[in-house]
Amino acid sequence: MSSKSVFVLLASVALSACVSTTPQWDSQFGQAVRGAIASQTIDPAAAANPDPVAGLDGKAALGAQQRYERTFAQPQTAASALFHDAAGK
Repeated sequence: MSSKSVFVLLASVALSACVSTTPQWDSQFGQAVRGAIASQTIDPAAAANPDPVAGLDGKAALGAQQRYERTFAQPQTAASALFHDAAGK
């Protein structure tokens, strides 16, 4: 083989790496992720809602917030049966 034909052969092999070999996969790239996100969205129009708390009772909201804050002030202590001796102490 001449050096020119070897060069042409190597150049064609090198340039073939630039060709996309997976057009059917590239056209669907990210489709599974978009589908999973869409299936987990309850209300797609929720982001456009200018007043998200419309209809929320003020007393109920205040009570929920206070109960939430109390969970950090007084941590619950539950004695486990694994740590009691035979006398129940």
